[in-house]
Amino acid sequence: MDSERTILALAALAQSTRLDVFRLLAKHEPEGLAAGDIARKLAVPQNTMSSHLSILSRAGLVTARRVSRSIVYRADLKAFQAVVVFMLRDCCDGRPEICGPLIEDLTPCCPPKTRRKAHV
Repeated sequence: MDSERTILALAALAQSTRLDVFRLLAKHEPEGLAAGDIARKLAVPQNTMSSHLSILSRAGLVTARRVSRSIVYRADLKAFQAVVVFMLRDCCDGRPEICGPLIEDLTPCCPPKTRRKAHV
């Protein structure tokens, strides 16, 4: 991740409807939502929603795939993670008393499963 891509992503999220879209799609991972469903859930006209989804897509924060006659959108959580990591890479100059609470707040609601070690 670089500064330009981070700025593009943050600019895309710096608008209330697009922020709501991203948060809604994150809640519906990994299935995603059809564009029409997103528009209905957020009470936004479909042509306006299409513009918002295009901006989020260009920023790399959402992906789209055609399913029959619908386009299903998903939040690209890896891309969002890259933005957050870029922003916090040099967090607090390595001082755990400052970084610790921040990192704890960023821990997802469903922590990853521990990986089992391969037996050799």
